[in-house]
Amino acid sequence: MRGKWAAGIAPRYFTWVIKDKLAISERPGGYARNHRKVRRQEEIIWLREQGFTRVCSLLPSPHNLHAYDELGVRWSHLPFGPHDDPKVVLKELYAHLREWQQAGERVLVHQEELGDRLMGSVAGYLLATHLIDSGPQAITIMERITGRQMGPTGRELVAFAADL
Repeated sequence: MRGKWAAGIAPRYFTWVIKDKLAISERPGGYARNHRKVRRQEEIIWLREQGFTRVCSLLPSPHNLHAYDELGVRWSHLPFGPHDDPKVVLKELYAHLREWQQAGERVLVHQEELGDRLMGSVAGYLLATHLIDSGPQAITIMERITGRQMGPTGRELVAFAADL
């Protein structure tokens, strides 16, 4: 590949949460019926070229994790489905994020779409690690950086994080 496409394309709704350290986005390649293999490859190439050292998938299933291997990007899969216990999943996610951040990794966390569950999970991480002082402040910051309003599901996840 040559030209501007050699560097890939940014995943849809890509947003830095902690500049140059932690980002979130929609699943590379798109979600559900909009998912495209070529787009997934271009977005993973972009992540690799931007220096991301790990992609953390919160998808309930292991769909397309092989694509990261094929393009030389390290990945972790921490399933967070609608019926999983948020306290258990968030505790594990936050422990891994702390470890990766301490190791100097540049991490992208994604779920199927950039929605309440992903926003609430990562806003909760900011609260649990004391980067933010309160739940309402974490919610407000996440809403501002994503340009999206967080609904009840995301707010509930932030509340869970305050207890971790």
